[in-house]
Amino acid sequence: MTYQIDALPLAPFAPLFALSEEALLALGGRRMIADSPHSAPCRVSLVDAAPGERLILISHRHLDAPASPYHAEGAVFVREAAVEPGPVIGTVPDLLGRRLLSVRAYDTDGMMTDADVVEGRVLDARLRLWLDNPVVAQVQLHTARRGCYLARAVRPD
Repeated sequence: MTYQIDALPLAPFAPLFALSEEALLALGGRRMIADSPHSAPCRVSLVDAAPGERLILISHRHLDAPASPYHAEGAVFVREAAVEPGPVIGTVPDLLGRRLLSVRAYDTDGMMTDADVVEGRVLDARLRLWLDNPVVAQVQLHTARRGCYLARAVRPD
């Protein structure tokens, strides 16, 4: 079974860059500058920010399943220069392939059906296996060390 990697849409985050520091702080957000390579993975472009690049760090609800005990949100980086890549079908973006990942499979009710920690270089095989199971509706991809949400994988439309 092939898969589609979905990044977050830019629209909800784009207005944040125009906010004052006070208004951004009131939303729980922070302006950041990437300080080293591969330290700030953008969830919209699925590209690591280059050192010196400007970003917003803000909380985002990545599993909106109110009836599930697994509903969740967490911090995400968005690059000021982010451009949506569109669906990435059947291939693992470098941003994911270079990281140790916590992968979590969920059904349509937002209940976790399986989870594991995998090296990004073997993510392709795991996604194909899990999405071949009709019970799995999506696989969420997180950083293994900090646990931050990166993207999700689903069956292609």
